[in-house]
Amino acid sequence: MAEASRWQQPGTSKPKLHYRKDVEIGTTLQELLLYLIFLINLCILTFGMVNPHMYYLNKVMSSLFLDTSVAGDERTNFKSIRSITDFWKFMEGPLLEGLYWDSWYNNQNLYNLHNSSRIYYENILLGVPRVRQLKVRNNTCKVYSSFRSLMSECYDTYTSKNEDLSEFGLSTDTEWKYSSSKTNSPLYWGYVGVYQDGGYIFTLSKSKSETKTKFVDLRLNSWITRGTRVIFIDFSLYNANVNLFCIIRLVAEFPATGGILTSWQFYSVKLLRYVSYYDYFIASCEIIFCIFLIVFTIQEAIKIKEYKFAYFKSIWNWLELLLLLLCFLSISFYAHCNIQTFLLLGKLLQNTEKYSDFYFLAYWHIYYNNMIAITIFFAWIKIFKFISFNKTMSQLSSTLSRCIKDIVGFAIMFFIIFFAYAQLGFLVFGSQVDDFSTFQNSIFAQFRIVLGDFNFAGIQQANWILGPIYFITFIFFVFFVLLNMFLAIINDTYAEVKADYAIGRRPDFELGKMIKKGYNDALEKLKLKKAGKDEDKKMRRTSEDLAEQARREGFDENGILFSRNWRKDFCILQGK
Repeated sequence: MAEASRWQQPGTSKPKLHYRKDVEIGTTLQELLLYLIFLINLCILTFGMVNPHMYYLNKVMSSLFLDTSVAGDERTNFKSIRSITDFWKFMEGPLLEGLYWDSWYNNQNLYNLHNSSRIYYENILLGVPRVRQLKVRNNTCKVYSSFRSLMSECYDTYTSKNEDLSEFGLSTDTEWKYSSSKTNSPLYWGYVGVYQDGGYIFTLSKSKSETKTKFVDLRLNSWITRGTRVIFIDFSLYNANVNLFCIIRLVAEFPATGGILTSWQFYSVKLLRYVSYYDYFIASCEIIFCIFLIVFTIQEAIKIKEYKFAYFKSIWNWLELLLLLLCFLSISFYAHCNIQTFLLLGKLLQNTEKYSDFYFLAYWHIYYNNMIAITIFFAWIKIFKFISFNKTMSQLSSTLSRCIKDIVGFAIMFFIIFFAYAQLGFLVFGSQVDDFSTFQNSIFAQFRIVLGDFNFAGIQQANWILGPIYFITFIFFVFFVLLNMFLAIINDTYAEVKADYAIGRRPDFELGKMIKKGYNDALEKLKLKKAGKDEDKKMRRTSEDLAEQARREGFDENGILFSRNWRKDFCILQGK
């Protein structure tokens, strides 16, 4: 027995090791179960925010205002506007017809026309539409001396510094006088400029005939001038059937080069959040989400206090902190959106004869939706923390961690060549091919070339010598050489990891085995399954665990055989 005591001295006893392992398994399973409940709640919350009718409402409105052609000219719609003449045709044609629905298809009046128009008979027009333009002053740029005899006027691109604030034209109504912004509307990023709020503004009438007269008057008195750089058409709709607001903005930019560039925004948002029973169910999910967030925050605070700087050495802990930060940002966006909606919605609906600026509310709701989308993305990524105990996922993480240095070195070489080709394409084809019109477009165009989406005919037409040379050499070096080098790095590292796992270097426990063991233990406690037949089965399992541990520590088969014989002698000394 003295000899047996001597054999037990080194290290920690086996029962204690098993106890620690069982505690770790139990803690991991509890964390996984709790996090799955949190993730399911978050999914219900996010999907409850998105209504399938949002897409159809946007589609119907975009088809009405973007695709409807001018009467007698099937080629002219908002998307195809290229001149001032086309713009006024659109204003007096498709826009006017789309905004004012006077009667039912059989000329029967279904509602009070003096109240508001109902587009497609289901979408009430909130307030009246607004049209505003931003202009630049004359002589904001310099004309070359040799051409001053031919052209004395010069209108630069739009900036707040070049903006024209003076009266022009008839100078009698608001559309001829500059009006400063009265709201905190965000900047608009267009194709050729960034535009602020304010400008030369006029609102449309409730009457279709009065609005048409207004358009004709503005056209005849040259409301659009050479200094005009952008015109915004803003209006908002509400559909009570699906409880959605649709905020619409049509934009026509007048670049310094001439012509017109059109763009648009259709935002379908749910500003009135709690109307139906399902909405109140979503509200309960929001409360549960806040409770989970408090619990997770406390857990991470305890871990940071316990482990201090060692806490920040794990990538999963950084993911936890990022997820908590995104959750708190989402809550702050949510609170801001609802407070602004509560404060502004009533004021916007008080006077139906004025323009109701719902764009500000829609803007913040879109940002809130984007924040929630990013949050749930990283919430799903966190699942890898738990399934990394699985053999396959552990191989994946080990492969990526081993080859990260090689990938970084490869990435430096790859992007040097990639950006060199991007600049070459921008300089050679930028003035003629849309895909290479800017340096950013050149970068994304090359990514599309790698994926097989490219416009070789346009490149060849732009430069029949450098075009094919650029394309062939880019495909050869990037697609055939560099991408295959990247795959070779991944494949070689994965082969090494798989070989290590074959000789026993694997995680201490796997998720599947953990769940299976918990299931079997539960059945045994409920007496639905017999316990082990005898102590030999336990000893055999213990011996196999020791052998597996020995393989992980690098022992060969002789060492493992010696370990098994040692275990047998130890049990004999114990009298078993």
